[in-house]
Amino acid sequence: MPHPNPAFYPRPLAASSRWLSACLLMASALLAQAQTQPACGSLSNAYGPFDYRSDRAKLPIVETAHFTDVVEALIRGSSATRPGPDIDYTLRAIPNHHRALIAMMRLGAKENTDQPSGSRYSVDCWFERAALFRPDDSIVRMIYSTYLNSKSRVPEATQQLDMAAALANDNPLTHFNLGLHYFDLKQYDKALAQDHAAAALGWHRTELREQLRAVGKWVAPAPLSPSPVAENDPTGQ
Repeated sequence: MPHPNPAFYPRPLAASSRWLSACLLMASALLAQAQTQPACGSLSNAYGPFDYRSDRAKLPIVETAHFTDVVEALIRGSSATRPGPDIDYTLRAIPNHHRALIAMMRLGAKENTDQPSGSRYSVDCWFERAALFRPDDSIVRMIYSTYLNSKSRVPEATQQLDMAAALANDNPLTHFNLGLHYFDLKQYDKALAQDHAAAALGWHRTELREQLRAVGKWVAPAPLSPSPVAENDPTGQ
């Protein structure tokens, strides 16, 4: 009686070689695809993904249905009993939604778990997805640093702040906030450098400076050296 599966029978050598080569090629392609897939799931989504900073017109349809005030406050869900599924949906549609990331972080702390109920990913994964989606979002990295610090993962928290600092450019508010985060990590030299950078860009708030003074780490910025033109010609001509 013939075997019901024709693949059971040996193929001619040439055909078998082609078949084997095709299988090896397919296996290599699948392996390469697996290696390039994000470890925390694909960013593809039925709606989005959208950038929290620039796609503002796309946000209300998600926030109105899922990221309501009671969800953000972790009181209850909107489309489900608990808030987890709604925060999950929000972060799949808008991976770098800053407030939703904070809400997911708080939910994990409230439930004392790395993967809150109703969330398909761990809190770590949500931050990794956000950073992968928009690597230039310095606020995501600062929030992630706060989460890592809460887990006593200080070297990783510092690394996130260092990456955010590289993105700060000429934004005094970003430098100021980075300084506050560095201070929380007891990275006082880096906090001081950020305070100096913010002040040089015209920032006038002094909270960070006062905190550094309180722990004896405040140092005034060095005076700017006069330019060679000013030294040689007081008129600057």
